[in-house]
Amino acid sequence: MTQSIQFPDNFIWGSATSSYQIEGAWQADGKGESIWDRFSHTPGKIENGDTGDIANDHYHRWADDIKIMQDLGLHAYRFSVSWPRILPEGRGRIEQRGLDFYSRLVDGLLSANIVPYLTLYHWDLPQALQDEGGWVVRSTAEAFVEYADVLSRHLGDRVKNWMTHNEPAVSGWLGHLIGVHAPGITDLKKAVPASHHILLSHGWSVPVLRQNSPDSEVGIVLNISANAPATTNPADADMYRRGDGFWFRWWMDPVNGRQYPADVINDFIEKDGLPPEGMATIVQEGDMEAISAPIDFVGLNYYARHLVSSDETPEDAVVIHTQPPKDDVNWTEMGWEIYPPGIYQILTRVYMTYRVPKLYITENGASFSDAPDENGRINDLRRLKYLRDHFYYAHRAIENGVPLAGYFVWSLMDNFEWAYGFRQRFGIIWNDYETQERIPKDSALWYKDVIANNGLTYED
Repeated sequence: MTQSIQFPDNFIWGSATSSYQIEGAWQADGKGESIWDRFSHTPGKIENGDTGDIANDHYHRWADDIKIMQDLGLHAYRFSVSWPRILPEGRGRIEQRGLDFYSRLVDGLLSANIVPYLTLYHWDLPQALQDEGGWVVRSTAEAFVEYADVLSRHLGDRVKNWMTHNEPAVSGWLGHLIGVHAPGITDLKKAVPASHHILLSHGWSVPVLRQNSPDSEVGIVLNISANAPATTNPADADMYRRGDGFWFRWWMDPVNGRQYPADVINDFIEKDGLPPEGMATIVQEGDMEAISAPIDFVGLNYYARHLVSSDETPEDAVVIHTQPPKDDVNWTEMGWEIYPPGIYQILTRVYMTYRVPKLYITENGASFSDAPDENGRINDLRRLKYLRDHFYYAHRAIENGVPLAGYFVWSLMDNFEWAYGFRQRFGIIWNDYETQERIPKDSALWYKDVIANNGLTYED
Protein backbone atom coordinates (compact mmCIF):
# COMPACT_ATOMS: atom_id res chain seq x y z
CA MET A 1 0.00 0.00 0.00
CA THR A 2 1.38 3.41 -1.01
CA GLN A 3 0.72 6.44 1.16
CA SER A 4 1.50 10.11 0.70
CA ILE A 5 2.86 11.49 3.97
CA GLN A 6 2.74 15.27 4.48
CA PHE A 7 4.37 16.97 7.45
CA PRO A 8 2.98 20.11 9.14
CA ASP A 9 3.73 23.54 7.74
CA ASN A 10 6.89 25.03 9.26
CA PHE A 11 8.27 21.60 10.15
CA ILE A 12 12.06 21.88 10.50
CA TRP A 13 14.22 19.53 8.44
CA GLY A 14 17.89 19.51 9.35
CA SER A 15 21.01 17.51 9.93
CA ALA A 16 23.51 17.37 12.78
CA THR A 17 27.20 17.07 13.62
CA SER A 18 29.43 17.71 16.63
CA SER A 19 32.63 19.69 17.02
CA TYR A 20 35.18 16.99 17.85
CA GLN A 21 33.78 14.63 15.23
CA ILE A 22 34.26 16.95 12.26
CA GLU A 23 36.31 20.08 13.00
CA GLY A 24 39.88 18.83 13.21
CA ALA A 25 42.34 21.71 13.72
CA TRP A 26 42.85 20.38 17.21
CA GLN A 27 45.69 22.79 18.03
CA ALA A 28 44.79 25.65 15.69
CA ASP A 29 44.32 29.29 16.64
CA GLY A 30 44.92 28.90 20.35
CA LYS A 31 42.51 26.03 20.98
CA GLY A 32 43.10 24.24 24.26
CA GLU A 33 43.30 20.48 24.69
CA SER A 34 40.01 18.65 25.27
CA ILE A 35 39.43 15.38 27.09
CA TRP A 36 38.79 13.78 23.70
CA ASP A 37 42.13 15.03 22.39
CA ARG A 38 43.78 13.38 25.39
CA PHE A 39 41.64 10.22 25.23
CA SER A 40 42.10 9.63 21.49
CA HIS A 41 45.86 10.05 21.82
CA THR A 42 45.96 7.41 24.55
CA PRO A 43 47.02 4.07 23.01
CA GLY A 44 44.33 1.42 22.94
CA LYS A 45 41.34 3.71 23.44
CA ILE A 46 40.22 4.20 19.80
CA GLU A 47 39.96 1.63 17.03
CA ASN A 48 42.87 1.71 14.61
CA GLY A 49 44.51 4.44 16.68
CA ASP A 50 42.30 7.05 15.00
CA THR A 51 42.04 10.58 16.37
CA GLY A 52 40.00 13.68 15.63
CA ASP A 53 43.13 15.73 14.91
CA ILE A 54 41.99 16.34 11.32
CA ALA A 55 38.65 14.51 11.10
CA ASN A 56 36.68 16.26 8.30
CA ASP A 57 38.76 19.44 8.48
CA HIS A 58 35.49 21.34 8.86
CA TYR A 59 37.35 24.13 10.66
CA HIS A 60 38.86 25.10 7.32
CA ARG A 61 36.14 23.79 4.98
CA TRP A 62 33.05 25.12 6.75
CA ALA A 63 32.03 27.39 3.86
CA ASP A 64 32.02 24.47 1.41
CA ASP A 65 30.05 22.40 3.91
CA ILE A 66 27.43 25.13 4.16
CA LYS A 67 27.11 25.02 0.36
CA ILE A 68 26.38 21.31 0.64
CA MET A 69 23.70 21.98 3.25
CA GLN A 70 22.22 24.70 1.09
CA ASP A 71 22.10 22.41 -1.92
CA LEU A 72 20.24 19.82 0.14
CA GLY A 73 17.73 22.48 1.14
CA LEU A 74 18.30 22.05 4.87
CA HIS A 75 16.18 24.36 6.99
CA ALA A 76 18.47 24.02 10.00
CA TYR A 77 21.87 22.76 11.08
CA ARG A 78 22.57 21.41 14.55
CA PHE A 79 26.22 21.72 15.55
CA SER A 80 28.19 21.90 18.77
CA VAL A 81 30.87 24.28 19.95
CA SER A 82 34.26 23.17 21.20
CA TRP A 83 34.50 24.57 24.72
CA PRO A 84 38.35 24.66 24.73
CA ARG A 85 38.31 26.53 21.41
CA ILE A 86 36.54 29.37 23.26
CA LEU A 87 38.07 29.07 26.74
CA PRO A 88 41.34 27.11 26.38
CA GLU A 89 41.71 26.70 30.15
CA GLY A 90 37.97 26.13 30.62
CA ARG A 91 37.41 29.51 32.27
CA GLY A 92 38.96 32.95 32.34
CA ARG A 93 40.94 33.78 29.21
CA ILE A 94 38.82 34.01 26.05
CA GLU A 95 40.29 32.95 22.72
CA GLN A 96 38.86 35.45 20.25
CA ARG A 97 39.92 33.39 17.23
CA GLY A 98 37.69 30.58 18.40
CA LEU A 99 34.74 32.91 18.82
CA ASP A 100 35.42 34.35 15.39
CA PHE A 101 35.26 30.91 13.80
CA TYR A 102 31.81 30.20 15.19
CA SER A 103 30.66 33.72 14.35
CA ARG A 104 31.66 33.17 10.72
CA LEU A 105 29.90 29.80 10.74
CA VAL A 106 26.68 31.28 12.13
CA ASP A 107 26.77 34.18 9.68
CA GLY A 108 27.36 31.76 6.82
CA LEU A 109 24.42 29.62 7.85
CA LEU A 110 22.10 32.59 8.14
CA SER A 111 23.22 33.90 4.73
CA ALA A 112 22.27 30.50 3.31
CA ASN A 113 18.86 30.66 5.06
CA ILE A 114 19.83 27.82 7.37
CA VAL A 115 18.83 28.25 11.02
CA PRO A 116 21.62 27.46 13.52
CA TYR A 117 20.76 25.12 16.40
CA LEU A 118 23.71 25.32 18.77
CA THR A 119 24.70 22.65 21.29
CA LEU A 120 26.99 23.94 24.01
CA TYR A 121 28.42 20.61 25.09
CA HIS A 122 28.94 17.49 23.02
CA TRP A 123 31.49 15.89 25.34
CA ASP A 124 34.74 17.78 24.62
CA LEU A 125 35.46 19.17 28.09
CA PRO A 126 38.64 21.27 28.37
CA GLN A 127 41.42 19.04 29.68
CA ALA A 128 42.43 21.83 32.05
CA LEU A 129 39.13 21.38 33.89
CA GLN A 130 39.51 17.60 33.85
CA ASP A 131 42.84 18.06 35.56
CA GLU A 132 40.93 19.81 38.37
CA GLY A 133 38.49 16.90 38.69
CA GLY A 134 36.22 17.41 35.68
CA TRP A 135 32.50 16.85 36.09
CA VAL A 136 33.11 15.01 39.35
CA VAL A 137 33.69 18.37 41.06
CA ARG A 138 31.09 21.11 41.40
CA SER A 139 33.36 23.85 40.10
CA THR A 140 33.09 22.45 36.57
CA ALA A 141 29.37 23.21 36.57
CA GLU A 142 30.25 26.77 37.55
CA ALA A 143 32.78 26.96 34.72
CA PHE A 144 30.13 25.75 32.28
CA VAL A 145 27.92 28.70 33.19
CA GLU A 146 30.81 31.06 32.44
CA TYR A 147 31.28 29.33 29.08
CA ALA A 148 27.55 29.61 28.31
CA ASP A 149 27.67 33.27 29.24
CA VAL A 150 30.66 34.04 27.00
CA LEU A 151 29.24 32.19 24.01
CA SER A 152 25.71 33.55 24.29
CA ARG A 153 26.92 37.13 24.73
CA HIS A 154 28.84 36.84 21.46
CA LEU A 155 26.37 34.79 19.41
CA GLY A 156 23.04 35.35 21.13
CA ASP A 157 22.00 38.11 18.76
CA ARG A 158 21.96 35.56 15.90
CA VAL A 159 21.57 32.14 17.49
CA LYS A 160 18.03 31.66 18.80
CA ASN A 161 18.00 27.89 19.44
CA TRP A 162 20.24 26.67 22.26
CA MET A 163 20.85 23.15 23.55
CA THR A 164 22.86 22.88 26.73
CA HIS A 165 24.01 19.25 26.67
CA ASN A 166 23.97 16.41 24.20
CA GLU A 167 23.26 12.99 25.70
CA PRO A 168 24.42 13.67 29.27
CA ALA A 169 23.88 9.98 30.02
CA VAL A 170 26.72 9.14 27.64
CA SER A 171 29.00 11.72 29.19
CA GLY A 172 28.03 10.63 32.70
CA TRP A 173 27.97 6.86 32.41
CA LEU A 174 30.15 5.97 29.41
CA GLY A 175 32.73 8.52 30.47
CA HIS A 176 32.73 7.97 34.23
CA LEU A 177 31.41 4.46 34.92
CA ILE A 178 31.91 2.24 31.87
CA GLY A 179 35.00 4.11 30.74
CA VAL A 180 34.76 3.65 26.97
CA HIS A 181 34.41 7.41 26.43
CA ALA A 182 36.57 10.24 27.67
CA PRO A 183 37.73 10.75 30.34
CA GLY A 184 37.73 6.95 30.73
CA ILE A 185 36.80 6.68 34.44
CA THR A 186 35.22 3.50 35.84
CA ASP A 187 33.94 4.46 39.26
CA LEU A 188 30.28 4.77 40.33
CA LYS A 189 31.28 7.01 43.23
CA LYS A 190 32.59 9.48 40.65
CA ALA A 191 29.95 8.84 37.99
CA VAL A 192 27.02 9.82 40.21
CA PRO A 193 28.36 13.26 41.21
CA ALA A 194 29.47 13.79 37.59
CA SER A 195 25.91 13.10 36.43
CA HIS A 196 24.52 15.57 38.96
CA HIS A 197 26.97 18.33 38.10
CA ILE A 198 26.24 17.94 34.38
CA LEU A 199 22.55 18.43 35.06
CA LEU A 200 23.28 21.27 37.46
CA SER A 201 25.30 23.05 34.77
CA HIS A 202 22.31 22.71 32.45
CA GLY A 203 19.92 24.27 34.94
CA TRP A 204 22.27 27.07 35.95
CA SER A 205 22.94 28.03 32.33
CA VAL A 206 19.31 28.23 31.16
CA PRO A 207 18.57 31.71 32.65
CA VAL A 208 21.94 32.96 31.44
CA LEU A 209 21.14 31.92 27.87
CA ARG A 210 17.72 33.54 28.09
CA GLN A 211 19.18 36.81 29.37
CA ASN A 212 21.94 37.01 26.75
CA SER A 213 19.85 35.76 23.82
CA PRO A 214 16.39 37.36 24.05
CA ASP A 215 13.52 35.64 22.25
CA SER A 216 15.52 32.41 22.03
CA GLU A 217 14.44 28.86 22.84
CA VAL A 218 16.48 26.69 25.18
CA GLY A 219 16.45 22.93 25.65
CA ILE A 220 18.49 19.81 26.30
CA VAL A 221 19.15 16.68 24.21
CA LEU A 222 18.68 13.21 25.70
CA ASN A 223 19.22 9.77 24.22
CA ILE A 224 16.50 7.17 24.49
CA SER A 225 16.05 3.72 23.00
CA ALA A 226 12.83 1.79 22.45
CA ASN A 227 13.85 -0.91 24.89
CA ALA A 228 11.68 -3.70 26.25
CA PRO A 229 12.12 -6.84 28.38
CA ALA A 230 13.38 -9.74 26.30
CA THR A 231 10.77 -12.10 27.79
CA THR A 232 7.90 -12.09 30.26
CA ASN A 233 10.30 -13.31 32.94
CA PRO A 234 10.08 -10.92 35.95
CA ALA A 235 13.87 -10.82 36.13
CA ASP A 236 14.01 -9.46 32.57
CA ALA A 237 11.35 -6.90 33.44
CA ASP A 238 13.34 -5.76 36.46
CA MET A 239 16.52 -5.38 34.44
CA TYR A 240 14.57 -3.36 31.87
CA ARG A 241 13.37 -1.13 34.72
CA ARG A 242 16.91 -0.68 35.96
CA GLY A 243 18.28 0.15 32.53
CA ASP A 244 15.46 2.56 31.76
CA GLY A 245 16.01 4.37 35.03
CA PHE A 246 19.76 4.41 34.60
CA TRP A 247 19.81 5.69 31.02
CA PHE A 248 16.70 7.86 30.73
CA ARG A 249 14.61 8.58 33.84
CA TRP A 250 17.71 9.59 35.85
CA TRP A 251 18.11 12.49 33.40
CA MET A 252 14.59 13.31 32.24
CA ASP A 253 12.91 13.32 35.65
CA PRO A 254 15.04 16.08 37.26
CA VAL A 255 14.90 18.29 34.17
CA ASN A 256 11.11 18.11 34.41
CA GLY A 257 10.79 19.06 38.06
CA ARG A 258 10.97 15.62 39.61
CA GLN A 259 13.56 14.19 41.94
CA TYR A 260 16.07 11.57 40.93
CA PRO A 261 14.20 8.26 40.57
CA ALA A 262 14.07 6.58 43.99
CA ASP A 263 14.35 3.10 42.49
CA VAL A 264 17.61 3.99 40.74
CA ILE A 265 19.09 5.45 43.93
CA ASN A 266 18.09 2.29 45.79
CA ASP A 267 19.75 0.19 43.09
CA PHE A 268 22.94 2.24 43.35
CA ILE A 269 23.01 1.75 47.12
CA GLU A 270 21.78 -1.84 47.48
CA LYS A 271 23.28 -3.40 44.34
CA ASP A 272 26.13 -1.19 43.19
CA GLY A 273 27.84 -0.08 46.37
CA LEU A 274 27.04 3.63 46.50
CA PRO A 275 27.28 4.71 50.18
CA PRO A 276 23.80 5.29 51.68
CA GLU A 277 24.69 8.92 52.38
CA GLY A 278 26.01 9.34 48.83
CA MET A 279 23.24 11.48 47.34
CA ALA A 280 22.98 13.67 50.43
CA THR A 281 26.62 14.64 50.09
CA ILE A 282 26.23 15.43 46.37
CA VAL A 283 22.93 17.29 46.08
CA GLN A 284 22.93 20.68 47.80
CA GLU A 285 19.99 22.85 48.76
CA GLY A 286 18.41 24.45 45.69
CA ASP A 287 20.08 22.12 43.20
CA MET A 288 16.95 20.29 42.09
CA GLU A 289 15.05 23.54 41.61
CA ALA A 290 17.91 24.85 39.48
CA ILE A 291 18.03 21.72 37.33
CA SER A 292 14.31 22.03 36.59
CA ALA A 293 14.58 25.56 35.18
CA PRO A 294 11.78 25.86 32.59
CA ILE A 295 12.88 24.91 29.08
CA ASP A 296 11.18 25.25 25.71
CA PHE A 297 11.90 21.85 24.21
CA VAL A 298 13.59 18.50 24.60
CA GLY A 299 15.62 16.93 21.82
CA LEU A 300 15.56 13.14 21.56
CA ASN A 301 18.27 11.06 19.93
CA TYR A 302 16.86 7.72 18.79
CA TYR A 303 18.61 4.92 16.93
CA ALA A 304 17.43 1.45 17.88
CA ARG A 305 15.76 -1.00 20.24
CA HIS A 306 17.40 -3.32 22.72
CA LEU A 307 15.63 -6.30 24.26
CA VAL A 308 16.86 -6.43 27.83
CA SER A 309 17.54 -9.69 29.63
CA SER A 310 18.38 -10.44 33.22
CA ASP A 311 21.84 -11.81 32.39
CA GLU A 312 22.92 -8.26 31.52
CA THR A 313 23.68 -5.27 33.71
CA PRO A 314 21.98 -1.86 33.65
CA GLU A 315 25.02 -0.60 31.77
CA ASP A 316 24.26 -3.14 29.04
CA ALA A 317 20.57 -2.27 28.92
CA VAL A 318 20.92 0.14 26.03
CA VAL A 319 22.36 -0.06 22.53
CA ILE A 320 25.97 0.73 23.44
CA HIS A 321 27.72 -2.56 22.76
CA THR A 322 28.22 -3.70 19.20
CA GLN A 323 27.15 -7.18 18.23
CA PRO A 324 27.81 -8.97 14.95
CA PRO A 325 24.89 -8.00 12.71
CA LYS A 326 22.47 -10.88 12.35
CA ASP A 327 21.61 -9.81 8.80
CA ASP A 328 21.89 -6.85 6.45
CA VAL A 329 18.20 -5.98 6.68
CA ASN A 330 17.32 -5.64 10.35
CA TRP A 331 20.68 -4.60 11.81
CA THR A 332 23.05 -1.72 11.17
CA GLU A 333 26.81 -2.14 11.03
CA MET A 334 26.95 -0.93 14.64
CA GLY A 335 25.11 -4.13 15.54
CA TRP A 336 22.00 -2.13 16.43
CA GLU A 337 18.55 -3.45 15.65
CA ILE A 338 16.58 -1.40 13.15
CA TYR A 339 13.21 -0.78 14.78
CA PRO A 340 11.31 2.13 13.19
CA PRO A 341 8.15 1.79 15.37
CA GLY A 342 10.38 2.68 18.30
CA ILE A 343 10.54 6.31 17.29
CA TYR A 344 6.75 6.49 17.60
CA GLN A 345 6.95 4.76 20.97
CA ILE A 346 9.57 7.07 22.45
CA LEU A 347 7.90 10.24 21.16
CA THR A 348 4.50 9.32 22.54
CA ARG A 349 5.98 8.09 25.82
CA VAL A 350 7.97 11.25 26.47
CA TYR A 351 5.12 13.55 25.56
CA MET A 352 2.45 11.67 27.51
CA THR A 353 4.67 11.27 30.58
CA TYR A 354 6.25 14.71 30.79
CA ARG A 355 4.00 16.94 28.65
CA VAL A 356 7.00 18.62 27.06
CA PRO A 357 5.82 21.69 25.11
CA LYS A 358 7.95 20.90 22.06
CA LEU A 359 10.02 17.94 20.89
CA TYR A 360 12.68 17.50 18.24
CA ILE A 361 14.31 14.39 16.91
CA THR A 362 17.82 15.76 17.22
CA GLU A 363 19.59 12.62 16.00
CA ASN A 364 18.43 9.63 14.00
CA GLY A 365 20.45 7.66 11.51
CA ALA A 366 22.27 4.44 10.72
CA SER A 367 25.82 3.29 10.12
CA PHE A 368 26.39 1.62 6.75
CA SER A 369 29.72 1.70 4.93
CA ASP A 370 28.48 1.74 1.31
CA ALA A 371 31.27 3.29 -0.76
CA PRO A 372 31.32 5.01 -4.17
CA ASP A 373 30.93 2.62 -7.09
CA GLU A 374 32.87 2.82 -10.34
CA ASN A 375 30.69 5.75 -11.39
CA GLY A 376 31.11 7.63 -8.10
CA ARG A 377 27.56 6.86 -6.97
CA ILE A 378 26.86 5.76 -3.39
CA ASN A 379 23.76 3.61 -3.39
CA ASP A 380 23.06 3.46 0.35
CA LEU A 381 19.59 2.01 -0.01
CA ARG A 382 19.61 0.58 3.52
CA ARG A 383 20.12 4.03 5.05
CA LEU A 384 17.47 5.53 2.77
CA LYS A 385 14.98 2.87 3.83
CA TYR A 386 15.95 3.35 7.50
CA LEU A 387 15.22 7.07 7.32
CA ARG A 388 12.04 6.64 5.28
CA ASP A 389 10.57 4.20 7.78
CA HIS A 390 11.49 6.36 10.77
CA PHE A 391 10.01 9.45 9.12
CA TYR A 392 6.77 7.52 8.66
CA TYR A 393 6.51 6.59 12.34
CA ALA A 394 7.49 10.09 13.45
CA HIS A 395 4.61 11.38 11.32
CA ARG A 396 2.27 8.94 13.03
CA ALA A 397 3.30 10.44 16.38
CA ILE A 398 2.43 13.91 15.09
CA GLU A 399 -0.96 12.62 13.95
CA ASN A 400 -1.53 11.42 17.51
CA GLY A 401 -0.87 14.81 19.03
CA VAL A 402 2.86 14.76 19.76
CA PRO A 403 4.30 18.30 19.31
CA LEU A 404 7.22 17.21 17.14
CA ALA A 405 8.63 20.36 15.56
CA GLY A 406 11.62 19.11 13.59
CA TYR A 407 13.92 16.29 12.61
CA PHE A 408 17.73 16.33 12.42
CA VAL A 409 19.27 13.43 10.52
CA TRP A 410 22.50 12.05 11.96
CA SER A 411 24.78 12.78 10.44
CA LEU A 412 25.41 15.37 7.78
CA MET A 413 28.59 13.54 6.81
CA ASP A 414 30.70 10.60 7.81
CA ASN A 415 32.90 11.54 10.74
CA PHE A 416 34.96 10.41 13.72
CA GLU A 417 32.66 8.01 15.55
CA TRP A 418 34.20 8.20 19.02
CA ALA A 419 35.71 4.90 20.22
CA TYR A 420 35.02 3.35 16.80
CA GLY A 421 37.25 5.85 15.02
CA PHE A 422 36.49 6.23 11.32
CA ARG A 423 35.18 2.68 10.78
CA GLN A 424 31.51 3.52 11.29
CA ARG A 425 29.87 5.80 8.72
CA PHE A 426 26.60 7.52 9.66
CA GLY A 427 26.71 10.33 7.10
CA ILE A 428 24.34 11.09 4.26
CA ILE A 429 27.43 12.70 2.70
CA TRP A 430 30.44 10.47 2.03
CA ASN A 431 33.71 11.83 3.34
CA ASP A 432 37.01 10.65 1.86
CA TYR A 433 39.36 11.11 4.79
CA GLU A 434 42.43 11.09 2.54
CA THR A 435 41.28 13.83 0.15
CA GLN A 436 38.42 15.39 2.19
CA GLU A 437 36.17 15.06 -0.86
CA ARG A 438 32.47 15.14 0.03
CA ILE A 439 30.04 13.10 -2.10
CA PRO A 440 26.26 13.11 -1.51
CA LYS A 441 24.93 9.59 -1.06
CA ASP A 442 21.62 8.47 -2.55
CA SER A 443 20.08 8.98 0.90
CA ALA A 444 21.08 12.66 0.75
CA LEU A 445 19.51 13.12 -2.67
CA TRP A 446 16.34 11.42 -1.44
CA TYR A 447 16.33 13.57 1.70
CA LYS A 448 16.60 16.66 -0.49
CA ASP A 449 13.33 15.66 -2.15
CA VAL A 450 11.66 15.00 1.19
CA ILE A 451 12.59 18.50 2.35
CA ALA A 452 11.46 20.11 -0.91
CA ASN A 453 8.09 18.35 -0.69
CA ASN A 454 7.78 18.49 3.11
CA GLY A 455 6.76 14.87 2.85
CA LEU A 456 7.37 11.52 1.24
CA THR A 457 5.78 8.55 -0.40
CA TYR A 458 5.69 5.54 1.88
CA GLU A 459 5.09 1.95 0.83
CA ASP A 460 4.21 -0.67 3.42
